[in-house]
Amino acid sequence: MTTERLGTAARPLRVAIIGAGPAGFYAADALIKQKDLVCQIDFFNRLPTPYGLVREGVAPDHESIKAVTRVYDKVAAAPNVRYFGNVTFGRDIFHEDVKQLYDQIIYAVGAQSDRKMGITGEDLDGSFPATIFVGWFNGHPDYRDLTFNLSHERVLVVGNGNVAMDVARILAADPEYLAKTDIADHALEALRKSKVREIVMLGRRGPAQAAFTNPELKEFGELDGVDVIIDPTEMELDPVSEASLADDKTARRNVELMRTYSEGGSTGAPRRIVMRFLVSPVGVIGSGNRVAAVTIERNQLKQAADGSLKAMGTGNYETLQCGMILRSVGYRGSPIPGVPFSDSSGTIPNVAGRVFQDRDEVLPGEYVVGWAKRGPSGIIGTNKPDSVSTVAAMIEDIPDLEGIADENRDLGAIENLLRSRNIDFVTYADWQILDAYETAAGAAQGRPRVKVTSVAEMMEIIRAGREA
Repeated sequence: MTTERLGTAARPLRVAIIGAGPAGFYAADALIKQKDLVCQIDFFNRLPTPYGLVREGVAPDHESIKAVTRVYDKVAAAPNVRYFGNVTFGRDIFHEDVKQLYDQIIYAVGAQSDRKMGITGEDLDGSFPATIFVGWFNGHPDYRDLTFNLSHERVLVVGNGNVAMDVARILAADPEYLAKTDIADHALEALRKSKVREIVMLGRRGPAQAAFTNPELKEFGELDGVDVIIDPTEMELDPVSEASLADDKTARRNVELMRTYSEGGSTGAPRRIVMRFLVSPVGVIGSGNRVAAVTIERNQLKQAADGSLKAMGTGNYETLQCGMILRSVGYRGSPIPGVPFSDSSGTIPNVAGRVFQDRDEVLPGEYVVGWAKRGPSGIIGTNKPDSVSTVAAMIEDIPDLEGIADENRDLGAIENLLRSRNIDFVTYADWQILDAYETAAGAAQGRPRVKVTSVAEMMEIIRAGREA
């Protein structure tokens, strides 16, 4: 074993990043920018396509948000960064493989599953997590073959965050407006046939506690052919909520916008978004095995000992007929093979990004970033300081790391391993082939891109491009 320090030209730091979403790219960017650190970074991603939620989660009509991929492209094109797409951790490569070939590992795997509402009838046909619907209209390969029954006039969306807003907006928007975006073709076809005329959003707390941002709310009022309906009585705030607005600029502006909507009322537009507050679904009613209605309970806000406002049921109920319900009540991580996982928090247990097993056993050289680290909170940009802080811990730990054996430092070792397992991995150059194909198809239609939504088709295009 050499005594040469890790992170030098003689012994570059070898880093594996599991997942190629924003948090992973920001971590790689922070590593590249470290002065006096020589490192080699390899991304491993389950899908051939990089960028995670920027590609698969950002709404198709939010093209400006996707411009952040230009930053990620610079990272991926760096000479000391490699991309291995179409490689599933826990199936194609394993924890023990990565530990042998890399000095440090970063888990950037996000929060892949949805929280449930925990009410009767929640699993009836027509009841879905909002993220599945988002994946479907964004062309995520896992969800491309799903069908959503849009033949009903009313859909309920449970939640008051930006994902709930995106779902409601896409359901209400004119399909011809969406046709100018990179929405998946199968979703556009279904939305053109949609009979949905009313989307009802249910928030368990009041308008002052809604989690959406000002631009998302403002967009509702800019949709052609859509009325935004809010009962003025639901805009009456309790004294604590009213007082809280003084210190919260976003909430204050949200309330101002919603009061404007509540005063506007109906204009007779063909579609409407109805925003409800202080209501919680308590049961889904079925007709056969399909969603037919939802029972909701009226809430009131009560101040807890810590000063926060909790929504408490009042025992007053009503029933809303609907053909589909989409829940957006929070997300949680899922365990990945060989990596510690906290079932209670839905995250990889860590202290300052350092992964630990049990309460006091830090796993040397293993780190976590993004939602898998802190839980599902914040926007895309929130991942940058989060990743920077984890990288700071990584740099601090380098002097104490033994590092992998010198005989495992050959950069070709991981490629040889994947080939020996017949894994047709996708490089960054391969992704550029697919990217060029999608953007050319989009340009022909006046759209940013036309997404390829099947992994098999993606690989066909990439293989053809390699031969060319």
